[in-house]
Amino acid sequence: MESLPSPFGDPAPNLSDSELRETAYEILVAACRTTGSRPLTFIPQSPKSDRSNGAASLSASPSLHRSLTSTAASRVKKALGMKKRGGGGDVTEGESSGQPDRVKKSVTVGELVRVQMRISEQIDSRIRRALLRIASGQLGRRVETMVLPLELLQQLKATDFPDHEEYISWQRRNLKLLEAGLIVHPHVPLSKSDKSVQQLKQVIRTGLERPLDTGKITGESQNLRSVVMSLATRSNNDGIGPDTCHWADGFPLNLRIYQMLLESCFDVNDELSVVEEVDEVLELIKKTWPVLGMNQMVHNVCFLWVLFNRYVATGQVENDLLVAAHNLILEVESEAKETNDPKYSKISSSVLSLILDWAEKRLLAYHDTFNIDNVETLETTVSLGISVAKVLGEDASSEYRRKKKNVDSGRDRVDTYIRSSLRMAFSQTKKMVEHSKRSKSRQSSTSNLPALATLAEDIGHLAFNEKAIFSPILKNWHPLAAGVAAATLHSCYGTELKKFVSGITELTPDAIRVLTAADKLEKDLVQIAVQDAVDSDDGGKSVIREMPPFEAEVVIGNLVKSWIKTRVDRLKEWIDRNLQQEAWNPKLNKLGIAPSSVDVLRMVDETLEAFFLLPILLHTVLLPELTLGLDKCMQHYVSKAKSSCGSRNTFLPALPALTRCTVGSRLHGVFKKKEKPMAASNRRKSQIGTSNDSAEILQFCCRINTLHYIRTEIESSGRKTLNRLPESDIAAFDGKAKIFEQSIGYCSKGVQQLSEATAYKIVFHDLSNVLWDGLYVGEVSSSRVESFLQELERCLEIISSSVHDRVRTRVISDIMRASFDGFLLVLLAGGPSRCFTVQDSDAVDEDFKFLCDLFWSNGDGLPLDLIEKVSTTVKSILPLLRTDTDSLIERFKAVCLENHGSDRGKLPLPPTSGPWSPTEANTLLRVLCYRYDESATKFLKRTYNLPRKLT
Repeated sequence: MESLPSPFGDPAPNLSDSELRETAYEILVAACRTTGSRPLTFIPQSPKSDRSNGAASLSASPSLHRSLTSTAASRVKKALGMKKRGGGGDVTEGESSGQPDRVKKSVTVGELVRVQMRISEQIDSRIRRALLRIASGQLGRRVETMVLPLELLQQLKATDFPDHEEYISWQRRNLKLLEAGLIVHPHVPLSKSDKSVQQLKQVIRTGLERPLDTGKITGESQNLRSVVMSLATRSNNDGIGPDTCHWADGFPLNLRIYQMLLESCFDVNDELSVVEEVDEVLELIKKTWPVLGMNQMVHNVCFLWVLFNRYVATGQVENDLLVAAHNLILEVESEAKETNDPKYSKISSSVLSLILDWAEKRLLAYHDTFNIDNVETLETTVSLGISVAKVLGEDASSEYRRKKKNVDSGRDRVDTYIRSSLRMAFSQTKKMVEHSKRSKSRQSSTSNLPALATLAEDIGHLAFNEKAIFSPILKNWHPLAAGVAAATLHSCYGTELKKFVSGITELTPDAIRVLTAADKLEKDLVQIAVQDAVDSDDGGKSVIREMPPFEAEVVIGNLVKSWIKTRVDRLKEWIDRNLQQEAWNPKLNKLGIAPSSVDVLRMVDETLEAFFLLPILLHTVLLPELTLGLDKCMQHYVSKAKSSCGSRNTFLPALPALTRCTVGSRLHGVFKKKEKPMAASNRRKSQIGTSNDSAEILQFCCRINTLHYIRTEIESSGRKTLNRLPESDIAAFDGKAKIFEQSIGYCSKGVQQLSEATAYKIVFHDLSNVLWDGLYVGEVSSSRVESFLQELERCLEIISSSVHDRVRTRVISDIMRASFDGFLLVLLAGGPSRCFTVQDSDAVDEDFKFLCDLFWSNGDGLPLDLIEKVSTTVKSILPLLRTDTDSLIERFKAVCLENHGSDRGKLPLPPTSGPWSPTEANTLLRVLCYRYDESATKFLKRTYNLPRKLT
């Protein structure tokens, strides 16, 4: 059986269908008790009296009258086997189910609804008992002025349930319902400043962990009532009474609950049958409207969905259900014109869109669904799809819309259905022909070419069948149905014919057979289109224009395009194959580039040269197609060249969790003894990894040089190519994008990415043992920056000697940025192995000056103004290290309160976001975390309970 997604979504994923059904029943019972003296009771009456009540019901519900009490609906009831079961309210289950030996049982409508909703008598009794208790204390109070789950929670106790587990489950269900109705899907949007939301969430979390004491006089109960009523009594001045409580009328929760109620209209023992008392059941359901925020229009949309969904879910065998749904669509269409309610529009759009999707899934491929035996069903389905589309205003765009101001939406829709379905039918016919040819083929590899001749014959038969079977029905909405079908088949076959022609270099007997068959097919299709358009306004010219002739003149153009595609594909394959073997060794040639880049540029030039030697007059027209293909190939080369190198973020280490210093620990002799073997191990790792790291750095340099080289050469090649065109054609290119412009920009971005990746790999990966794992570990005085500077200088020497001088400054600048970032990370996120005193600030300042001096290199390195610009952030942070602890704490408090406020007098933990800054709370906090000072440690322990080490 086919199933459709709900148009209302899953507004309460924590609540099962059975829980929502029980909630719906509780609302129904409560609504009936507060609106009538004998709730949920249908009193049997004489046939005359019964009909008069039914007429009153239908008078209040015109859409229901159309959908279920019209002539079509009478056929629904008759077809579904629904008979009069007794008089008025007598329901004979044996008769309704068609089982002759079943015991007859008379039940009221209320009892019928309970059975239909699968609610046990025990649950029903408990609900009514609770409602009696509510009524005894709040006489005359309407159901919409109370929050029913809250009242039930306070009226029912564990002793009202057969076992404690059922009570707990019931209590949790009501708490989750409050969360769904008041927080997740509130009727009035929540304010971020409303503390009741968090309070209710906390109560619900507590209730889900352990049973709540919800008695009337308990503290938990009073707290729950306070926050629930605070949220439920909010109003958005929408005309609803001021006493109304909003807990179940938020979209789409209310629709999901209402759907549960409407499902009770179908016989629980026979999913195809609507209960005989459907009118009376719906009258009861309407009593829930004030609670659920429903009205007649929304009811019509919901009932439409229930009817349609039941038709689909039951195998689409009861067509009268579809007829009833279609009648409701007409009512919805009328109502949609009379309202501007955005909520209603959203609901109806959601429901109708699903219906339209279902209909179009069949209509867009109607050759798969309909045939000569069931073609009459096509008319009903088309009518449904067009009606829904008209409501939604989703008229398909076409050339007819551009020519006429008032184009019927049915015509546009059917036009789309014809074209889509025939394209699919053409594809299926083509596959069958190809399969048949393969199974019978006993000749050479060229024996499959005449398959196009056979396909032309089969498509001709398909066109005549379309004209005889489907076009007469579709012509009710589209006057040129057969002509559009012919034009669509003409287009599909023309595409295949072009593929065939592009694969040949000379006319062969097979080619002649194919072209002859194509010519006959074209004549047949044009004849169908012309005959179909005899009575049209333009004589069918609009359709004929969609059928460009199968002329041989297009052969040359297709051959050239095929040649271009072959060359481009071959070049791309060469790139894939050779880049897998590329060593990226800058020492293989004087330019320090990959040999494959020289070869690929040579192949590009050879392709351009061969193109201009072709004996054609279309060089200017087809050149953009060639250069675009070559441009994409070069972009592919660049992408492959940098794909495995990562980026800046690839090498940045993850920030460790915040900790606080253990004052007194770093002066112990034991600590110092443990640091010495660690440093020795780091030195050994540095020596072992030197050759590998150097090789990887050289590979990165080679890639950077290669992309720079490609950018320079491809730009020059573009200028040369443009100069080969006639002067008049060159003028036509003015103002357009440069040849290979995409590749040029791609190379520039690739150099930038590789430069940053190289820099951050060197600093955070290759030199991690002397920076991240070594700098300032233990005491600052014994682990300063000298080791890092020595290793970094070695890397800079490699870079300077390997990278092209035009990009050298960029790479070294990126290494400087990475080094400064690493220096700051050590100071602000170096982990519990680091701590700093105020006295250490002088050493840190001096180390950073040494680092800057390395890049300045006595004037032989980077410009001073560039160094100053990049070092601004570090220099703004360093003064914090010499600031006394108390001042830091006060400054942190002030910044934190200003930017983040306080939570009940407590300072919130500032987020780790944005760049480091001396005026940013997270930066100040991290300075305190690494401050070797008793005051800092106590402050962090007292304020955030930070640990002294990572766990």
